[in-house]
Amino acid sequence: MFDVIKELKPSWREEYEITDTTRLMMQKGYKIGYSVIDGWWFDTGKKDDILQVNSIILDERIKREIKGETIDSRIDGRVTIGESSKIINSTVRGPCIIGRNCIIEDSYIGPYTSIGDNARIIRSSIEFSIVLEKVTIEGIDRLEESLIGENAKLIKASKRNAIKLNIGDYSEVIL
Repeated sequence: MFDVIKELKPSWREEYEITDTTRLMMQKGYKIGYSVIDGWWFDTGKKDDILQVNSIILDERIKREIKGETIDSRIDGRVTIGESSKIINSTVRGPCIIGRNCIIEDSYIGPYTSIGDNARIIRSSIEFSIVLEKVTIEGIDRLEESLIGENAKLIKASKRNAIKLNIGDYSEVIL
C-alpha cells in the first residue's frame, strides 16, 4: 500500500484518498481483501472523533508518571509529565499527558488533554483538547474541545468566556 501511495497525488482536499489507493492497487494486480474487526472505529479526519479517540487512549493507557518538576502545583489522578517540563503554580487533572520540555504556569490543565513537547501554557485553562508541539497559549480563560496545531500561538488580548477552536499548524490567534 505505501509503495502505491508514493505514486499518488493529493486530492483537492490535499489528502491521499483511500479509494484512489485501492483503485491503483487493483490496477497493478494487488489482491484486495477485507476483514471484520471487533472494537471501536472513528473517522479521525473529524475534530470530534479525534478528541474522542484521544480520551479513549488517555483512559486506557495513561499511568501516573511525573518526570518533570512540579512547583507549588497540584497533580491529580493519572497524569504523565515528560522530562524537563515544569508545572508552576498550576493544577493538572488526569487522565492527561504533558510532553517534554513544557512550561505550564498559573494554569489549569483538565482531564482528557494531551499537550505536545515544548509547549508553553501561561495563565490559561484547557480541557478535553489536543495541543501539539511548540504551541504557546497565554491568557486563555477557558479552552475546551479544541485541536491546536504545531507552532500555533493563542494569546488573549480581550475578555471572553469559553472558546472552541480547530487551529492548523503554524497558526497564530490573538483574542
